[in-house]
Amino acid sequence: MRLFENFFQTICSHVLPSACIICGAFQQRTLCVACSALLDSDQLSNYECCKQCGLTLVGNEIADQRCQECLNNPPYFDETYCLDRYDGRLQTALHQLKYQRRLACAHGLASAWNQLISEDIKQMQADYLLPVPLSQEKLCARGFNQSWEVARRIRCTNTVNKNPHVLLRHHHTQHQAHENRANRYKAIQHMFYINPKYSECLESATIIVFDDVMTSGATLNEIARILKDNGVSRVINWVLLRTLRPSQRSEHV
Repeated sequence: MRLFENFFQTICSHVLPSACIICGAFQQRTLCVACSALLDSDQLSNYECCKQCGLTLVGNEIADQRCQECLNNPPYFDETYCLDRYDGRLQTALHQLKYQRRLACAHGLASAWNQLISEDIKQMQADYLLPVPLSQEKLCARGFNQSWEVARRIRCTNTVNKNPHVLLRHHHTQHQAHENRANRYKAIQHMFYINPKYSECLESATIIVFDDVMTSGATLNEIARILKDNGVSRVINWVLLRTLRPSQRSEHV
């Protein structure tokens, strides 16, 4: 039944008039011109951000273009590009996609990415674009992978192979949303693995990993570790929404 529901919503999102995912204005496009302009003026990429993890930098970090955490404890991934902060204008639409199964929001979120992310990022050369996977149990319960629903609609070069089947994930019953950084890193260890069908394709590859939200970076770091253990040479994160340091959140409202 859920599969039919998702199929029906996808058809409707293409055929029927929609509403802006931010302001709700009824129109054909899923992101209105006014809200697009507001996002453009305040998106996270307008700020000085860590090239490695995407956090906004404080004054003494700008010269290195890296946050202190990435300098002290370098993650396995090489670069991170984020569209906006987690508590910004796109948060509600993402929640509606994930928890209310409003697949039309995937179109709007992808539209926001396609309109606002820089051309340099969209033209980035890579071999694969992989969404952060859900476990089979979580995928069956939700009916879709929200990261893939957005990733498959975003623009990139034709040479990039979008594939939701390369990265796989074991099931974990413990919810990580309210765990501290150390516990997140510990809990996520060995949760991901490579589909054996693709293991030979990854040698010396450049991989883009797409995630809907980046919080501590534990998930993306573990994925990058697994990928590099399997021969990948470079891992780049594309992230829709990034949580900021607690002291910085109010500065970007």
